[in-house]
Amino acid sequence: MSSSRNDFPLEALNIHGPTFLKHALTSCTDPLKAIEEFQVTNGILLPSLRPMLPLLDLHGVRRLDFHMSVVEELREKLIAHINEIGKQEGRERDRKLKDLLVKSFPVVKVKALRPIVMAILKNTPQIDDSYLKILVRDRELYNDTDTEVKRQIWKDNQSLFGDEVSPLLSQYISEKENVLFDHTNISTQFFGPSPKVRRQGEVVQKLAHMIGNSVKLYDMVLQFLRTLFLRTRNVHYCTLRAELLMALHDLEVQDIISIDPCHKFTWCLDACIREKNVDIKRSRELQGFLDNVKRGQEQVLGDLSMTLCDPYAINFLATSAIKILHHLIYVEGMPRDNTILILLLRMLALGLSAWVMIDSQDFKEPKLDSQVVTKFLPALMSLMVDDQVRQLSGKLPPDEREAAITVIEHSGPLPDAVEAYIQDSSVASILAMYYTLNVARLKDRVGLLRVLTVLANCKDDRAFEDPFLHSLVIFLIHNPEEFQAEDFCTVLFDEFFFAGLSRENVTRHLLKLLWYVHSRLPASRLHTLMKALQPTHQHSEKVHSLYEMLQTKVNSQEETAVPLEMDIDLNSPLMSVPTPAPYHHTL
Repeated sequence: MSSSRNDFPLEALNIHGPTFLKHALTSCTDPLKAIEEFQVTNGILLPSLRPMLPLLDLHGVRRLDFHMSVVEELREKLIAHINEIGKQEGRERDRKLKDLLVKSFPVVKVKALRPIVMAILKNTPQIDDSYLKILVRDRELYNDTDTEVKRQIWKDNQSLFGDEVSPLLSQYISEKENVLFDHTNISTQFFGPSPKVRRQGEVVQKLAHMIGNSVKLYDMVLQFLRTLFLRTRNVHYCTLRAELLMALHDLEVQDIISIDPCHKFTWCLDACIREKNVDIKRSRELQGFLDNVKRGQEQVLGDLSMTLCDPYAINFLATSAIKILHHLIYVEGMPRDNTILILLLRMLALGLSAWVMIDSQDFKEPKLDSQVVTKFLPALMSLMVDDQVRQLSGKLPPDEREAAITVIEHSGPLPDAVEAYIQDSSVASILAMYYTLNVARLKDRVGLLRVLTVLANCKDDRAFEDPFLHSLVIFLIHNPEEFQAEDFCTVLFDEFFFAGLSRENVTRHLLKLLWYVHSRLPASRLHTLMKALQPTHQHSEKVHSLYEMLQTKVNSQEETAVPLEMDIDLNSPLMSVPTPAPYHHTL
Protein backbone atom coordinates (compact mmCIF):
# COMPACT_ATOMS: atom_id res chain seq x y z
CA MET A 1 0.00 0.00 0.00
CA SER A 2 2.87 2.38 0.74
CA SER A 3 4.25 2.07 -2.79
CA SER A 4 0.84 2.84 -4.26
CA ARG A 5 0.68 5.99 -2.19
CA ASN A 6 3.91 7.12 -3.75
CA ASP A 7 2.41 6.48 -7.20
CA PHE A 8 -0.82 8.34 -6.42
CA PRO A 9 -0.33 11.22 -3.95
CA LEU A 10 -4.06 11.64 -3.23
CA GLU A 11 -4.06 8.30 -1.41
CA ALA A 12 -2.08 10.05 1.31
CA LEU A 13 -5.33 11.92 1.98
CA ASN A 14 -7.36 8.65 1.96
CA ILE A 15 -8.70 9.36 -1.52
CA HIS A 16 -8.89 6.12 -3.48
CA GLY A 17 -6.76 5.88 -6.57
CA PRO A 18 -5.92 3.52 -9.45
CA THR A 19 -4.75 0.67 -7.21
CA PHE A 20 -8.01 0.60 -5.27
CA LEU A 21 -10.09 0.73 -8.47
CA LYS A 22 -8.10 -2.08 -10.07
CA HIS A 23 -8.61 -4.25 -7.01
CA ALA A 24 -12.33 -3.44 -6.94
CA LEU A 25 -12.79 -4.36 -10.59
CA THR A 26 -10.86 -7.63 -10.42
CA SER A 27 -12.47 -8.90 -7.19
CA CYS A 28 -16.14 -8.15 -7.90
CA THR A 29 -18.85 -9.89 -9.93
CA ASP A 30 -20.41 -6.67 -11.30
CA PRO A 31 -17.76 -4.22 -12.69
CA LEU A 32 -20.37 -1.58 -13.66
CA LYS A 33 -21.67 -1.48 -10.11
CA ALA A 34 -18.10 -1.20 -8.79
CA ILE A 35 -17.44 1.77 -11.10
CA GLU A 36 -20.67 3.44 -10.00
CA GLU A 37 -19.77 2.99 -6.33
CA PHE A 38 -16.32 4.46 -7.00
CA GLN A 39 -17.87 7.49 -8.72
CA VAL A 40 -20.33 8.07 -5.88
CA THR A 41 -17.64 7.75 -3.22
CA ASN A 42 -15.14 10.02 -4.94
CA GLY A 43 -17.48 12.45 -6.72
CA ILE A 44 -18.60 15.86 -5.51
CA LEU A 45 -20.54 15.28 -2.29
CA LEU A 46 -23.47 17.51 -3.18
CA PRO A 47 -26.83 15.66 -3.34
CA SER A 48 -28.53 18.31 -5.46
CA LEU A 49 -25.82 17.95 -8.11
CA ARG A 50 -26.27 14.23 -8.75
CA PRO A 51 -29.54 14.48 -10.77
CA MET A 52 -27.86 17.05 -13.07
CA LEU A 53 -24.99 14.78 -14.15
CA PRO A 54 -27.08 12.74 -16.67
CA LEU A 55 -28.06 16.07 -18.29
CA LEU A 56 -24.37 16.83 -18.87
CA ASP A 57 -24.01 13.34 -20.34
CA LEU A 58 -26.75 14.15 -22.87
CA HIS A 59 -24.82 17.27 -23.94
CA GLY A 60 -21.65 15.27 -24.49
CA VAL A 61 -19.80 16.82 -21.55
CA ARG A 62 -17.34 14.32 -20.14
CA ARG A 63 -17.31 13.81 -16.41
CA LEU A 64 -13.55 14.49 -16.42
CA ASP A 65 -14.03 17.88 -18.12
CA PHE A 66 -16.80 18.80 -15.67
CA HIS A 67 -14.78 17.84 -12.62
CA MET A 68 -11.65 19.62 -13.90
CA SER A 69 -13.63 22.85 -14.43
CA VAL A 70 -14.90 22.59 -10.85
CA VAL A 71 -11.36 21.98 -9.62
CA GLU A 72 -10.07 25.07 -11.48
CA GLU A 73 -12.86 27.26 -10.07
CA LEU A 74 -12.35 26.03 -6.51
CA ARG A 75 -8.57 26.27 -6.87
CA GLU A 76 -8.69 29.96 -7.81
CA LYS A 77 -11.08 30.75 -4.93
CA LEU A 78 -8.90 28.84 -2.49
CA ILE A 79 -5.71 30.56 -3.67
CA ALA A 80 -7.39 33.95 -3.30
CA HIS A 81 -8.44 33.02 0.25
CA ILE A 82 -4.90 31.83 1.08
CA ASN A 83 -3.49 35.14 -0.18
CA GLU A 84 -5.95 37.00 2.05
CA ILE A 85 -4.73 34.97 5.04
CA GLY A 86 -1.14 35.82 4.04
CA LYS A 87 -1.89 39.54 4.30
CA GLN A 88 -2.80 39.13 7.96
CA GLU A 89 -0.19 39.36 10.71
CA GLY A 90 0.51 37.50 13.91
CA ARG A 91 0.53 33.98 15.24
CA GLU A 92 -2.99 33.16 14.09
CA ARG A 93 -1.95 33.65 10.48
CA ASP A 94 1.13 31.46 10.95
CA ARG A 95 -0.96 28.73 12.61
CA LYS A 96 -3.54 28.68 9.80
CA LEU A 97 -0.88 28.51 7.10
CA LYS A 98 1.01 25.78 8.93
CA ASP A 99 -2.16 23.66 9.29
CA LEU A 100 -3.01 24.16 5.62
CA LEU A 101 0.53 23.20 4.62
CA VAL A 102 0.49 20.00 6.67
CA LYS A 103 -2.80 18.93 5.07
CA SER A 104 -2.02 19.94 1.50
CA PHE A 105 1.71 19.27 1.00
CA PRO A 106 1.21 15.53 0.34
CA VAL A 107 -0.51 16.45 -2.97
CA VAL A 108 2.24 18.82 -4.14
CA LYS A 109 3.07 16.43 -7.00
CA VAL A 110 -0.47 16.58 -8.37
CA LYS A 111 -0.14 19.30 -11.02
CA ALA A 112 -3.77 20.40 -10.79
CA LEU A 113 -3.45 20.99 -7.04
CA ARG A 114 0.19 22.14 -6.91
CA PRO A 115 -0.65 25.89 -7.25
CA ILE A 116 -2.60 25.69 -3.97
CA VAL A 117 0.41 24.24 -2.13
CA MET A 118 2.71 26.81 -3.74
CA ALA A 119 0.39 29.63 -2.65
CA ILE A 120 0.55 28.42 0.95
CA LEU A 121 4.34 28.17 0.79
CA LYS A 122 4.58 31.63 -0.78
CA ASN A 123 2.65 33.18 2.11
CA THR A 124 4.56 31.29 4.83
CA PRO A 125 7.32 33.53 6.27
CA GLN A 126 9.36 30.68 7.77
CA ILE A 127 9.02 27.35 5.97
CA ASP A 128 10.13 24.20 7.77
CA ASP A 129 13.37 22.74 6.37
CA SER A 130 11.70 19.38 5.69
CA TYR A 131 9.53 20.98 3.01
CA LEU A 132 12.40 22.97 1.51
CA LYS A 133 14.53 19.83 1.17
CA ILE A 134 11.78 18.10 -0.82
CA LEU A 135 11.47 21.10 -3.13
CA VAL A 136 15.24 21.17 -3.74
CA ARG A 137 15.48 17.45 -4.49
CA ASP A 138 12.73 17.53 -7.14
CA ARG A 139 13.71 19.74 -10.09
CA GLU A 140 10.13 20.03 -11.37
CA LEU A 141 8.86 21.17 -7.98
CA TYR A 142 11.78 23.58 -7.60
CA ASN A 143 11.10 25.15 -11.00
CA ASP A 144 7.42 25.68 -10.08
CA THR A 145 8.33 27.30 -6.76
CA ASP A 146 7.79 31.05 -6.36
CA THR A 147 10.78 33.34 -5.86
CA GLU A 148 9.55 34.16 -2.33
CA VAL A 149 9.98 30.48 -1.42
CA LYS A 150 13.24 30.07 -3.32
CA ARG A 151 14.75 32.89 -1.25
CA GLN A 152 14.38 30.67 1.82
CA ILE A 153 16.10 27.85 -0.08
CA TRP A 154 18.92 30.04 -1.41
CA LYS A 155 19.84 31.46 2.00
CA ASP A 156 21.36 28.12 2.98
CA ASN A 157 22.37 26.97 -0.49
CA GLN A 158 24.87 29.40 -1.99
CA SER A 159 25.81 27.13 -4.90
CA LEU A 160 22.18 26.81 -5.99
CA PHE A 161 21.75 30.59 -5.73
CA GLY A 162 24.94 31.02 -7.75
CA ASP A 163 23.53 28.76 -10.47
CA GLU A 164 20.45 31.02 -10.66
CA VAL A 165 22.42 34.29 -10.65
CA SER A 166 25.23 33.30 -13.02
CA PRO A 167 23.20 33.38 -16.28
CA LEU A 168 21.86 36.82 -15.33
CA LEU A 169 25.37 38.18 -14.75
CA SER A 170 26.50 36.77 -18.11
CA GLN A 171 23.46 38.35 -19.78
CA TYR A 172 24.27 41.71 -18.18
CA ILE A 173 27.89 41.69 -19.41
CA SER A 174 26.74 40.58 -22.87
CA GLU A 175 24.22 43.45 -23.07
CA LYS A 176 26.88 46.02 -22.14
CA GLU A 177 29.34 44.64 -24.68
CA ASN A 178 26.69 44.55 -27.40
CA VAL A 179 26.21 48.31 -27.01
CA LEU A 180 29.96 48.93 -27.03
CA PHE A 181 30.76 46.78 -30.07
CA ASP A 182 27.60 46.79 -32.18
CA HIS A 183 28.71 47.97 -35.63
CA THR A 184 25.16 48.25 -36.96
CA ASN A 185 23.97 50.86 -34.48
CA ILE A 186 25.93 54.03 -33.76
CA SER A 187 22.89 56.03 -32.71
CA THR A 188 22.83 54.36 -29.28
CA GLN A 189 25.69 55.73 -27.21
CA PHE A 190 26.97 53.76 -24.25
CA PHE A 191 26.80 56.76 -21.92
CA GLY A 192 23.43 57.94 -23.22
CA PRO A 193 20.86 56.37 -20.81
CA SER A 194 20.32 58.03 -17.44
CA PRO A 195 21.01 56.08 -14.22
CA LYS A 196 17.27 55.71 -13.59
CA VAL A 197 16.72 54.19 -17.04
CA ARG A 198 19.71 51.87 -16.77
CA ARG A 199 18.57 50.28 -13.53
CA GLN A 200 15.15 49.52 -15.00
CA GLY A 201 16.95 46.92 -17.14
CA GLU A 202 15.78 43.31 -17.02
CA VAL A 203 18.80 41.86 -15.21
CA VAL A 204 18.94 44.50 -12.46
CA GLN A 205 15.21 44.19 -11.79
CA LYS A 206 15.36 40.38 -11.73
CA LEU A 207 18.27 40.42 -9.28
CA ALA A 208 16.47 42.92 -7.04
CA HIS A 209 13.38 40.67 -7.06
CA MET A 210 15.45 37.55 -6.29
CA ILE A 211 17.09 39.31 -3.34
CA GLY A 212 13.86 40.76 -1.94
CA ASN A 213 14.71 42.12 1.51
CA SER A 214 17.24 39.40 2.32
CA VAL A 215 20.53 40.88 3.53
CA LYS A 216 22.15 37.44 3.21
CA LEU A 217 21.26 37.11 -0.49
CA TYR A 218 22.36 40.69 -1.16
CA ASP A 219 25.73 39.97 0.46
CA MET A 220 26.05 36.84 -1.69
CA VAL A 221 25.45 38.83 -4.88
CA LEU A 222 28.03 41.45 -3.83
CA GLN A 223 30.53 38.68 -3.17
CA PHE A 224 29.84 37.20 -6.61
CA LEU A 225 30.44 40.64 -8.17
CA ARG A 226 33.69 41.21 -6.26
CA THR A 227 34.97 37.75 -7.20
CA LEU A 228 34.11 38.15 -10.88
CA PHE A 229 35.60 41.64 -10.97
CA LEU A 230 38.83 40.27 -9.53
CA ARG A 231 38.86 37.30 -11.89
CA THR A 232 38.08 39.21 -15.09
CA ARG A 233 38.91 42.89 -14.37
CA ASN A 234 35.60 43.61 -16.14
CA VAL A 235 34.40 47.00 -14.89
CA HIS A 236 30.76 46.28 -15.84
CA TYR A 237 30.51 44.31 -12.59
CA CYS A 238 31.21 47.60 -10.81
CA THR A 239 28.34 49.20 -12.71
CA LEU A 240 26.01 46.38 -11.67
CA ARG A 241 27.04 46.78 -8.02
CA ALA A 242 25.95 50.44 -8.08
CA GLU A 243 22.81 49.86 -10.17
CA LEU A 244 21.62 47.02 -7.93
CA LEU A 245 22.00 49.12 -4.79
CA MET A 246 20.10 52.01 -6.36
CA ALA A 247 17.37 49.67 -7.64
CA LEU A 248 16.85 48.49 -4.06
CA HIS A 249 16.88 52.17 -3.04
CA ASP A 250 14.08 52.86 -5.54
CA LEU A 251 12.12 49.93 -4.08
CA GLU A 252 12.74 51.29 -0.55
CA VAL A 253 14.15 48.00 0.75
CA GLN A 254 15.17 49.48 4.10
CA ASP A 255 16.44 46.17 5.50
CA ILE A 256 19.31 46.35 2.99
CA ILE A 257 19.96 49.99 2.18
CA SER A 258 20.02 50.95 5.86
CA ILE A 259 23.01 48.67 6.51
CA ASP A 260 24.97 49.05 3.25
CA PRO A 261 27.69 51.56 4.20
CA CYS A 262 27.95 52.65 0.55
CA HIS A 263 24.28 53.57 0.21
CA LYS A 264 24.37 57.29 0.95
CA PHE A 265 27.58 57.81 -1.02
CA THR A 266 26.19 55.92 -4.03
CA TRP A 267 22.88 57.78 -3.76
CA CYS A 268 24.65 61.15 -3.73
CA LEU A 269 26.91 60.19 -6.65
CA ASP A 270 23.89 58.87 -8.57
CA ALA A 271 22.14 62.24 -8.16
CA CYS A 272 25.24 64.04 -9.46
CA ILE A 273 25.46 61.75 -12.50
CA ARG A 274 21.75 62.20 -13.19
CA GLU A 275 22.01 66.00 -13.04
CA LYS A 276 25.47 66.08 -14.72
CA ASN A 277 26.67 68.44 -12.04
CA VAL A 278 28.44 68.56 -8.67
CA ASP A 279 27.45 71.56 -6.59
CA ILE A 280 29.09 72.72 -3.37
CA LYS A 281 26.56 70.95 -1.15
CA ARG A 282 26.93 67.56 -2.82
CA SER A 283 30.70 67.88 -3.03
CA ARG A 284 30.80 68.37 0.75
CA GLU A 285 28.60 65.31 1.25
CA LEU A 286 30.81 63.15 -0.96
CA GLN A 287 33.97 64.43 0.70
CA GLY A 288 32.43 63.81 4.12
CA PHE A 289 31.83 60.14 3.27
CA LEU A 290 35.45 59.70 2.22
CA ASP A 291 36.88 61.64 5.18
CA ASN A 292 34.78 59.79 7.77
CA VAL A 293 35.73 56.18 7.03
CA LYS A 294 36.38 54.97 10.57
CA ARG A 295 39.38 53.04 11.78
CA GLY A 296 38.59 49.33 11.61
CA GLN A 297 36.05 49.89 8.80
CA GLU A 298 38.55 50.60 6.02
CA GLN A 299 37.19 47.64 4.06
CA VAL A 300 34.30 49.88 2.99
CA LEU A 301 36.82 51.65 0.76
CA GLY A 302 36.86 48.49 -1.38
CA ASP A 303 33.15 48.82 -2.11
CA LEU A 304 33.40 52.60 -2.53
CA SER A 305 36.21 52.10 -5.04
CA MET A 306 34.05 49.62 -7.00
CA THR A 307 31.25 52.20 -7.09
CA LEU A 308 33.71 54.79 -8.44
CA CYS A 309 35.26 52.31 -10.90
CA ASP A 310 31.90 52.06 -12.68
CA PRO A 311 32.52 53.48 -16.21
CA TYR A 312 29.51 55.77 -15.80
CA ALA A 313 31.07 57.22 -12.64
CA ILE A 314 34.47 57.57 -14.32
CA ASN A 315 32.78 59.26 -17.27
CA PHE A 316 31.00 61.72 -15.00
CA LEU A 317 34.07 62.53 -12.89
CA ALA A 318 36.34 63.06 -15.90
CA THR A 319 33.78 65.04 -17.89
CA SER A 320 33.13 67.28 -14.88
CA ALA A 321 36.87 67.83 -14.40
CA ILE A 322 37.27 68.89 -18.05
CA LYS A 323 34.35 71.32 -17.63
CA ILE A 324 36.02 72.85 -14.57
CA LEU A 325 39.34 73.21 -16.42
CA HIS A 326 37.56 75.13 -19.20
CA HIS A 327 35.99 77.34 -16.55
CA LEU A 328 39.34 77.94 -14.86
CA ILE A 329 40.81 79.08 -18.19
CA TYR A 330 37.95 81.52 -18.60
CA VAL A 331 38.37 83.01 -15.09
CA GLU A 332 42.17 82.63 -15.10
CA GLY A 333 42.03 80.38 -12.04
CA MET A 334 44.45 77.75 -10.74
CA PRO A 335 43.50 74.04 -10.54
CA ARG A 336 44.90 73.64 -7.03
CA ASP A 337 42.53 76.31 -5.70
CA ASN A 338 39.36 74.58 -6.92
CA THR A 339 38.13 72.29 -4.12
CA ILE A 340 35.51 70.52 -6.26
CA LEU A 341 38.15 69.68 -8.90
CA ILE A 342 40.45 68.25 -6.23
CA LEU A 343 37.59 66.10 -4.90
CA LEU A 344 36.79 64.82 -8.41
CA LEU A 345 40.44 63.84 -8.90
CA ARG A 346 40.49 62.18 -5.48
CA MET A 347 37.44 60.08 -6.38
CA LEU A 348 38.94 59.26 -9.78
CA ALA A 349 42.10 58.02 -8.07
CA LEU A 350 40.06 55.84 -5.71
CA GLY A 351 37.96 54.38 -8.53
CA LEU A 352 40.94 53.65 -10.75
CA SER A 353 42.65 51.77 -7.90
CA ALA A 354 39.66 49.49 -7.21
CA TRP A 355 41.06 46.26 -8.66
CA VAL A 356 44.47 46.60 -6.98
CA MET A 357 42.88 47.50 -3.64
CA ILE A 358 40.47 44.54 -3.60
CA ASP A 359 43.09 42.14 -4.94
CA SER A 360 45.69 43.12 -2.35
CA GLN A 361 43.10 43.57 0.44
CA ASP A 362 45.06 46.69 1.37
CA PHE A 363 42.21 49.11 1.99
CA LYS A 364 43.95 52.47 1.93
CA GLU A 365 42.86 55.42 -0.14
CA PRO A 366 45.54 56.12 -2.78
CA LYS A 367 47.24 59.44 -2.38
CA LEU A 368 46.65 61.82 -5.28
CA ASP A 369 49.99 62.89 -6.78
CA SER A 370 50.16 66.62 -6.11
CA GLN A 371 52.19 67.15 -9.30
CA VAL A 372 49.23 65.95 -11.37
CA VAL A 373 47.50 69.07 -10.06
CA THR A 374 50.44 71.48 -10.14
CA LYS A 375 52.18 70.36 -13.36
CA PHE A 376 50.00 68.07 -15.49
CA LEU A 377 46.76 70.05 -15.29
CA PRO A 378 48.40 73.39 -16.24
CA ALA A 379 50.01 71.60 -19.21
CA LEU A 380 46.63 70.16 -20.23
CA MET A 381 45.04 73.60 -19.85
CA SER A 382 47.72 75.04 -22.14
CA LEU A 383 46.49 72.60 -24.81
CA MET A 384 42.96 73.86 -24.30
CA VAL A 385 44.17 77.45 -24.64
CA ASP A 386 45.97 76.52 -27.88
CA ASP A 387 42.72 75.00 -29.17
CA GLN A 388 40.83 78.20 -28.36
CA VAL A 389 43.44 80.44 -29.98
CA ARG A 390 43.44 78.29 -33.15
CA GLN A 391 39.66 78.43 -33.24
CA LEU A 392 39.68 82.22 -32.92
CA SER A 393 42.51 82.72 -35.40
CA GLY A 394 40.57 80.59 -37.89
CA LYS A 395 37.87 83.26 -37.83
CA LEU A 396 40.32 86.12 -38.54
CA PRO A 397 41.05 87.51 -42.02
CA PRO A 398 43.96 85.62 -43.71
CA ASP A 399 46.61 88.33 -43.16
CA GLU A 400 45.83 88.72 -39.46
CA ARG A 401 45.68 84.93 -39.08
CA GLU A 402 49.21 84.53 -40.42
CA ALA A 403 50.46 87.21 -38.02
CA ALA A 404 48.84 85.46 -35.08
CA ILE A 405 50.34 82.09 -35.98
CA THR A 406 53.74 83.70 -36.42
CA VAL A 407 53.70 85.21 -32.92
CA ILE A 408 53.06 81.94 -31.12
CA GLU A 409 52.89 78.31 -32.24
CA HIS A 410 49.66 76.65 -31.18
CA SER A 411 49.99 73.35 -33.01
CA GLY A 412 53.48 72.13 -32.16
CA PRO A 413 54.56 69.16 -30.02
CA LEU A 414 52.80 68.53 -26.72
CA PRO A 415 54.24 69.92 -23.48
CA ASP A 416 56.59 67.32 -21.97
CA ALA A 417 54.49 67.17 -18.79
CA VAL A 418 51.49 65.77 -20.67
CA GLU A 419 53.31 62.74 -22.05
CA ALA A 420 55.30 62.19 -18.85
CA TYR A 421 52.31 62.15 -16.53
CA ILE A 422 49.98 60.02 -18.64
CA GLN A 423 52.66 57.32 -18.54
CA ASP A 424 52.85 57.39 -14.74
CA SER A 425 49.37 58.40 -13.59
CA SER A 426 46.01 56.75 -14.26
CA VAL A 427 44.22 59.97 -13.28
CA ALA A 428 46.28 61.96 -15.81
CA SER A 429 45.58 59.28 -18.43
CA ILE A 430 41.81 59.50 -17.96
CA LEU A 431 41.83 63.29 -18.16
CA ALA A 432 43.94 63.19 -21.33
CA MET A 433 41.50 60.67 -22.82
CA TYR A 434 38.50 62.88 -22.08
CA TYR A 435 40.31 65.89 -23.48
CA THR A 436 40.77 63.75 -26.61
CA LEU A 437 37.03 63.03 -26.78
CA ASN A 438 36.31 66.73 -26.45
CA VAL A 439 38.52 67.76 -29.38
CA ALA A 440 37.18 64.82 -31.41
CA ARG A 441 33.63 65.99 -30.78
CA LEU A 442 34.55 69.54 -31.84
CA LYS A 443 36.28 68.13 -34.96
CA ASP A 444 39.45 69.97 -33.95
CA ARG A 445 41.86 68.21 -36.31
CA VAL A 446 45.08 69.73 -34.96
CA GLY A 447 44.13 69.23 -31.32
CA LEU A 448 43.17 65.61 -31.97
CA LEU A 449 46.35 64.72 -33.85
CA ARG A 450 48.56 66.38 -31.21
CA VAL A 451 47.18 64.29 -28.37
CA LEU A 452 46.86 61.04 -30.36
CA THR A 453 50.63 60.98 -30.86
CA VAL A 454 51.11 60.12 -27.19
CA LEU A 455 47.77 58.66 -26.11
CA ALA A 456 48.86 55.06 -26.68
CA ASN A 457 51.35 55.54 -23.82
CA CYS A 458 48.64 55.95 -21.17
CA LYS A 459 49.33 54.05 -17.97
CA ASP A 460 47.98 50.46 -17.94
CA ASP A 461 46.81 50.85 -21.56
CA ARG A 462 43.79 52.80 -20.37
CA ALA A 463 43.32 54.43 -23.78
CA PHE A 464 42.45 51.00 -25.15
CA GLU A 465 39.53 50.42 -22.79
CA ASP A 466 36.15 49.84 -24.42
CA PRO A 467 34.05 52.80 -23.17
CA PHE A 468 36.69 55.28 -24.40
CA LEU A 469 37.24 53.59 -27.77
CA HIS A 470 33.48 53.29 -28.27
CA SER A 471 33.02 57.06 -27.82
CA LEU A 472 36.11 57.97 -29.86
CA VAL A 473 35.09 55.74 -32.78
CA ILE A 474 31.62 57.27 -32.92
CA PHE A 475 33.06 60.80 -33.05
CA LEU A 476 35.52 59.71 -35.76
CA ILE A 477 32.74 58.11 -37.83
CA HIS A 478 31.05 61.51 -37.94
CA ASN A 479 34.18 63.17 -39.28
CA PRO A 480 34.79 61.00 -42.38
CA GLU A 481 36.44 63.66 -44.57
CA GLU A 482 39.63 63.55 -42.50
CA PHE A 483 40.34 59.94 -43.51
CA GLN A 484 41.39 61.06 -46.99
CA ALA A 485 44.46 62.77 -45.49
CA GLU A 486 47.56 60.63 -45.02
CA ASP A 487 48.88 62.59 -42.01
CA PHE A 488 45.58 62.01 -40.19
CA CYS A 489 45.67 58.27 -40.98
CA THR A 490 49.32 57.97 -39.97
CA VAL A 491 48.71 59.36 -36.49
CA LEU A 492 45.33 57.69 -35.91
CA PHE A 493 46.20 54.23 -37.18
CA ASP A 494 49.99 53.85 -37.05
CA GLU A 495 50.68 55.74 -33.83
CA PHE A 496 47.50 55.02 -31.90
CA PHE A 497 45.35 52.05 -32.97
CA PHE A 498 48.21 49.80 -34.11
CA ALA A 499 49.86 50.19 -30.70
CA GLY A 500 46.94 48.29 -29.16
CA LEU A 501 46.14 45.87 -31.97
CA SER A 502 47.30 42.85 -29.98
CA ARG A 503 44.13 43.29 -27.89
CA GLU A 504 41.04 41.78 -29.50
CA ASN A 505 38.75 44.56 -28.30
CA VAL A 506 40.88 47.15 -30.17
CA THR A 507 40.53 45.06 -33.33
CA ARG A 508 36.76 45.03 -32.93
CA HIS A 509 36.53 48.80 -32.47
CA LEU A 510 38.78 49.40 -35.46
CA LEU A 511 36.69 47.05 -37.63
CA LYS A 512 33.62 49.02 -36.56
CA LEU A 513 35.33 52.29 -37.59
CA LEU A 514 36.30 50.87 -41.00
CA TRP A 515 32.74 49.65 -41.54
CA TYR A 516 31.74 53.31 -41.90
CA VAL A 517 34.84 55.06 -43.29
CA HIS A 518 36.47 52.48 -45.59
CA SER A 519 35.20 54.22 -48.73
CA ARG A 520 37.00 57.45 -47.72
CA LEU A 521 40.42 55.83 -47.23
CA PRO A 522 43.14 55.81 -49.88
CA ALA A 523 43.41 52.36 -51.50
CA SER A 524 46.89 51.67 -50.16
CA ARG A 525 45.90 52.62 -46.60
CA LEU A 526 42.78 50.44 -46.75
CA HIS A 527 44.83 47.50 -48.03
CA THR A 528 47.32 47.92 -45.16
CA LEU A 529 44.53 48.07 -42.58
CA MET A 530 42.68 45.02 -43.91
CA LYS A 531 45.91 43.05 -43.90
CA ALA A 532 46.76 44.12 -40.33
CA LEU A 533 43.25 43.31 -39.11
CA GLN A 534 43.02 39.85 -40.67
CA PRO A 535 42.05 37.58 -37.77
CA THR A 536 43.98 34.51 -36.67
CA HIS A 537 42.84 31.35 -34.91
CA GLN A 538 43.32 33.22 -31.61
CA HIS A 539 40.53 35.66 -32.41
CA SER A 540 36.91 34.98 -31.49
CA GLU A 541 34.20 34.01 -33.94
CA LYS A 542 32.74 37.53 -33.66
CA VAL A 543 35.96 39.05 -35.02
CA HIS A 544 36.13 36.54 -37.87
CA SER A 545 32.50 37.17 -38.77
CA LEU A 546 32.77 40.98 -38.74
CA TYR A 547 36.00 40.89 -40.75
CA GLU A 548 34.42 38.71 -43.42
CA MET A 549 31.37 41.01 -43.64
CA LEU A 550 33.63 44.07 -43.89
CA GLN A 551 35.70 42.40 -46.61
CA THR A 552 32.55 41.69 -48.61
CA LYS A 553 31.45 45.29 -48.14
CA VAL A 554 34.83 46.67 -49.23
CA ASN A 555 34.90 44.43 -52.33
CA SER A 556 31.41 45.57 -53.31
CA GLN A 557 32.45 49.21 -52.74
CA GLU A 558 29.28 49.71 -50.71
CA GLU A 559 29.09 52.79 -48.50
CA THR A 560 27.47 52.70 -45.07
CA ALA A 561 24.97 55.43 -44.36
CA VAL A 562 25.81 57.39 -41.22
CA PRO A 563 22.91 58.82 -39.18
CA LEU A 564 22.68 62.58 -38.82
CA GLU A 565 25.23 63.86 -36.36
CA MET A 566 22.52 65.35 -34.16
CA ASP A 567 21.15 61.85 -33.58
CA ILE A 568 24.29 60.77 -31.76
CA ASP A 569 25.41 63.98 -30.13
CA LEU A 570 22.32 64.88 -28.12
CA ASN A 571 23.15 62.38 -25.38
CA SER A 572 26.90 62.71 -25.67
CA PRO A 573 28.68 62.74 -22.31
CA LEU A 574 30.56 65.78 -23.53
CA MET A 575 27.57 67.82 -24.68
CA SER A 576 27.67 69.55 -21.32
CA VAL A 577 31.28 70.63 -21.93
CA PRO A 578 31.03 74.18 -23.29
CA THR A 579 32.52 75.20 -26.59
CA PRO A 580 35.75 76.99 -25.61
CA ALA A 581 34.98 80.50 -24.43
CA PRO A 582 36.73 83.46 -26.07
CA TYR A 583 40.24 83.72 -24.70
CA HIS A 584 41.77 87.17 -24.73
CA HIS A 585 45.36 86.73 -25.75
CA THR A 586 47.59 89.69 -26.44
CA LEU A 587 49.14 89.30 -29.88
